[in-house]
Amino acid sequence: MEEAFSGAQNFDRHPDSAMRRAYPLAILLAPLLPAFAGEPGTWPLDRLRSEIPAFRVEDEAAPIQSILYAGETVEGEPTEVFAFYASPRTLGTADGGEAFPGIVLIHGGGGTAFSDWVWMWARRGYAAIAMDLSGHRPPAPRYDESGEKVPDHDHPREERSRLRRGGLDQGHRQKFDSIGGPVDDDWPYHAVASVMKAHTLLRSLPGVDPDRTAVTGISWGGYTTCLAASLDDRFKAAVPVYGCGFLHEGESVQKPSIDALGERAADWVAAYDPGSHLAKCTVPTLWVNGTHDKHYVLDSYAKSYALVQGPRILRIEPRMAHSHPAGWEPKEIGIFVDSILKDGVPLPEIGEPDIASGTVTVPFRTQTALEKAELHFTSDGGKRSEREWSSRPARIEDGRIVAEGLPDEANTWLVTLTDERGAMVSSAVGFR
Repeated sequence: MEEAFSGAQNFDRHPDSAMRRAYPLAILLAPLLPAFAGEPGTWPLDRLRSEIPAFRVEDEAAPIQSILYAGETVEGEPTEVFAFYASPRTLGTADGGEAFPGIVLIHGGGGTAFSDWVWMWARRGYAAIAMDLSGHRPPAPRYDESGEKVPDHDHPREERSRLRRGGLDQGHRQKFDSIGGPVDDDWPYHAVASVMKAHTLLRSLPGVDPDRTAVTGISWGGYTTCLAASLDDRFKAAVPVYGCGFLHEGESVQKPSIDALGERAADWVAAYDPGSHLAKCTVPTLWVNGTHDKHYVLDSYAKSYALVQGPRILRIEPRMAHSHPAGWEPKEIGIFVDSILKDGVPLPEIGEPDIASGTVTVPFRTQTALEKAELHFTSDGGKRSEREWSSRPARIEDGRIVAEGLPDEANTWLVTLTDERGAMVSSAVGFR
C-alpha cells in the first residue's frame, strides 16, 4: 500500500456532497506546495490556514479512512503525510445531515497516527484526524466479527512503513541539530505545519463544522499542541498532555540536547520552545500532566501554563504515568472538549489558592456535585521525578476547598477536586 499519492479529492463542506473531481498530482502540488524559505520560528500562517492541501482518501467506505495529504517541501521536493480519519458518518452511526465538531490528534515521540485514538473520538461524536509526523504509515486498522475495532496502539514499530515522500523523520537530529539556515530540515517547523494542514483539511471535509474544532497531543504531541494552539486561532479548545515549554531549563530531559547546541541554543529556544510562543495563546486550554513527569517537569510546566492568555484548567495527577494510552485515557479531556464544542457540562474551575498558617484555601465553581478534595505535597529534595509526595483529605465548604496541614517544609504542592463524574481538576502548583 505504500506509495506516493497521485491525485487528490476535494469536497464541498456540505455534508451531502460527493467527491467532486480528482486532479493529477502534478497539477495539484505545484500551487499547493510552494517552497518556504522563512526564518526558524516563523510559519506561513495565512497559507496554512487558507489552502486545503492536496489529498487522497484510499477507501471512502472504510470506517477509519486512510488519507495521504501534501506536506511542506524539503529541499524543494514535495512530501506527503499519512493520516487516519474517522467520524460518526464513516462509522455509520449518524445520518448524512448532521454536522460534527472536529479534533486533531498529535502523537508523541516514537508514536504515529493511532487508529485507536481516532476510533475513540469518532465514537464520542467527533470527526477526528491523526497524522504521522515521522514520514511513516502505521498498520491498517483491523476489526472483529462484530465490527468493533481491534486495539493496535501497541503494535511493533517494525510494522510501520516509510513513505516514499515522507519528508523528515522525528529523530534527535531533526528536532534539535538542524537549527540554523532554512526551516525545511527543522522537524518542529514541519510538525506544526502538518498539524495546521490537517486542521485545514479536516475543516473542509463533509459533515465537519469548521467553527467547532479542537486539538490535543501527547508528550512531543503536547509540545506541538502548545505551538499549534499559539499559532492557529481557529481552534476553539486545546489539550496539551504532558507537553510544555522551557525545555532548556531545570530538569527537563531535553535540556542536555539544547545545551549541546552551544551558540545555537538561544536560536532554538526563540524559534521552537513553546515558552517563546505561549503568550500568544488565547485558546481555552486544559493542561494534563503528572507530578513526577521527567520529560515535562512541574516547574517548567507551571511557567508554561502561566503564559497563556485564554481560559485554562489544570489536571495534574499525582504520579500520572507517561505513555500514549495514559495520555488519551483521562475522562477530563473529553468532558473539557465537549463543554466547549458540544455545550456539555464543564469541569469544575479552581481559583487562586491562599495560604495562612499551613492552611490552603482555594475557591471553586462547579455545575456538578463534588465527591472529594485533597491536598498533595512534597518536602523532598532531589529530582522532581523521584520525590516522595504525601496526600491528605481536604474539606469542601461554602464554595471553597479548605486543606489543613501543609507542612512548613513543603516545597511543592497542589490541591485536587473530584466531582460526581469522577472528573478531577487541580489548582495551580505551589512552590516555595
